[in-house]
Formats: sequence, structure tokens, C-alpha cells
Amino acid sequence: MQLGIHLPHIGRKAGPDSIRRAAEQAEALGFDDVWVSEHIIVPKDAAYPPSPSFYDPVLTLTWAAAFTQRVRLGTSVLVLPMRHPLPLAKELATLQNLSRGRLILGAGVGWMEAEFAALGAPFHERGRRMDEGIALMRAVWTDDPISFSARWIPAVVNEMRMQPRPMAPIPIWIGGSSEPALTRALRLDGWHGSRLAPADAPTMVQRLRAVRPDPAFTISLRVRWDGAQQERMRADLAAYAAAGVQHVLVELMERELDAWLRAVEDAARLIPELRA
Repeated sequence: MQLGIHLPHIGRKAGPDSIRRAAEQAEALGFDDVWVSEHIIVPKDAAYPPSPSFYDPVLTLTWAAAFTQRVRLGTSVLVLPMRHPLPLAKELATLQNLSRGRLILGAGVGWMEAEFAALGAPFHERGRRMDEGIALMRAVWTDDPISFSARWIPAVVNEMRMQPRPMAPIPIWIGGSSEPALTRALRLDGWHGSRLAPADAPTMVQRLRAVRPDPAFTISLRVRWDGAQQERMRADLAAYAAAGVQHVLVELMERELDAWLRAVEDAARLIPELRA
């Protein structure tokens, strides 16, 4: 099983030096990938996220890519229906090429209605916009010139060109556990779930593998970890691996950078067991 780590791009520990240090540390310690999340604008009294200080995910990964050579770069997750897919497709293709093919696009429909309203994006059409936006991005990544008939995205695309195209296909892993999210994931390259208890992992893996038995379809989980609970995390990761989960992203709970970096070192001690 592969192990990824979230980058410190949220809250008071976020900043260029901390992101660089964390990316370099993750690569040196043997993690498979580094990850970021997304909120663009949030209500003043929102219970989540814990801080409105939220560095942009694509720019954060571009910064991390500049200081690393091997680790993959993932989004957990980009809220695609909040964005117009054409500029996003350009940004992601550029990042894929600047990083020499290391990008994983984790994507979801989102849940914060006020954020959609602030951005002028229709909240109740987000599933349709998600599907059409993915189709449009994949089209501009592969066809040149491109014509695309859009219904839910405001776009008129008739014999147009967008370059650069990605040097390698960008895998798309879908987040969420709703029926539409699972159906969408099974059409694409992977499922990136969260808050799935180890005891429930075998049932979910069996359900996904019944439709997508090919190992190229990735089953990934995002799990929160208090760095003081190493034995619990060891047991949970072993259970996920036994169930057939191929990848786990560890989201650390430490708020201060030094404590966060120490927790990353603790998490790295589990990597040899996962690869044994």
C-alpha cells in the first residue's frame, strides 16, 4: 500500500518555507505523494475549515513540485463545479508538464453552498457541472482542435485550440461516498474516500472491485491522524491494506509546524511495514 501526506498549506503553519520543508521532507522520508485541499472563500463563522487561511491548491503543488523530483502531487479534493473547467484544465496541464507527469486530480462536487454563491456557481447543478466539466477538460487535454457542445457549463467551444496538452494522462480520483460519487468514480480512474472505518473497508472495496477489478483503478482513502496515536494508525493501515485499499493519504491534526513535521517523521516509520 502507498502512503501520502498532506502539505501544511492551511492555517497558521502555512507559508512558502513550511510548504517547501514539508515537500522535501516527504520525498526524503519515502512518502509516495504530497496532497493539498481546497476552499476559495468561506463564511466568517464556518465551523470548517479550521482557518480561512487556505493557500491555493494548484499554486501550492507547483511550488512543491519545484523542490522535489519523485513524489506525486495530489488534490484532495478540487471542487470542480465551483470553477470554470477551461482555465482549470490549462492550469492542471501546465502543472502536469512542469512536474514531469506527477499530478493526480482528486475531485469532488463540494458541499458548502455559501461558497458556491460567492463564486456565482449554481450549487444545485453541481453534479451535472462536475460531469460535463470533466468531459470538457479531458477533451481539451486530448483533442486539437476541439469542438464541445456544453449544456451546463457556460462555454461555446467550436474548432478551438488549447495547449500545452498534458505530457501524460492526468488520473482522476473522485471523492465522496454518495451513490452519484461512487458511480462517477467507477467511470474514471479511482475512488478517493474519507472517514471510512477499517471495519467497513472490505465491503466498500468489494463493491468497487465488482465493477472495476483492474488494478489500474485506484482505491484510496484520506484518514485523519493525531500523531500521538501511532499504534492505532498502525492497526488501521494494516486493516486497510488487508481489505485491498491501495493508497492512504494521512491528514495530520497538529496545528504548529514543528509538531506537524515530527508527526510526519512518525508516520514515515510505518512505510516499511506497508511495503513488506
